[in-house]
Amino acid sequence: MQVLYEGKTKTVFESGEGKVLLLFKDDVTGADGVIDPGANTVIGQIEGKGNASLRMSSYFFELLKKANIPTHYLEGNLAENTMLVKKAEMFGDGLEFVCRLKATGSFVRRYGKYVQEGQPLDYLVEITLKDDLRGDPLINEESLAQLKLLTSEEINTAKALTKKATKLIEEELASKGLELIDIKLEFGRVDGQIAVIDEISGDNMRVRKNGQTIMQKELCALVCD
Repeated sequence: MQVLYEGKTKTVFESGEGKVLLLFKDDVTGADGVIDPGANTVIGQIEGKGNASLRMSSYFFELLKKANIPTHYLEGNLAENTMLVKKAEMFGDGLEFVCRLKATGSFVRRYGKYVQEGQPLDYLVEITLKDDLRGDPLINEESLAQLKLLTSEEINTAKALTKKATKLIEEELASKGLELIDIKLEFGRVDGQIAVIDEISGDNMRVRKNGQTIMQKELCALVCD
């Protein structure tokens, strides 16, 4: 199959008939030798990490499907570490919608004069451009509309879906004794409507148990098993 895109943690293949195949890799991102799912540099591999990402993604995409939240997901193949999805029309080179339930990470680094680490946030949504060279910069809603990346109506739809999906995932994790801190969702146009795309795993969410951050493989075991 033709490779469409080689990402940090996934390879994307053309699958025909309006579909693409995502191959989940064991690569992990981070900085200064510390694993950080939000970082833009691959620092190594963890055996089984790709399979854990796929299992969690399949699990949560099925959850969203039951709640009638549009996604690109079709099916996962755990034996081959692949996920078959509908082809999505991207917004530029990609947009990410970050929903924050507690202040931490880059949010505190930006606004530390006005916020305390761990401060509760009310499903606060931030939008970033996927642009490694510029550090995935924040972009506001007016800029998105004027640059014609999304219409104002599409922005509102994506924000509402971000909050709805976050609440579902938060509740599911809470039922297993886990606390969702923040999550990063990606959107595109699928079958003419705004839909959640990419993956939903430990690679794009921060989860804690008893105050300690849970890494990908352990998180998958706690959620999916």
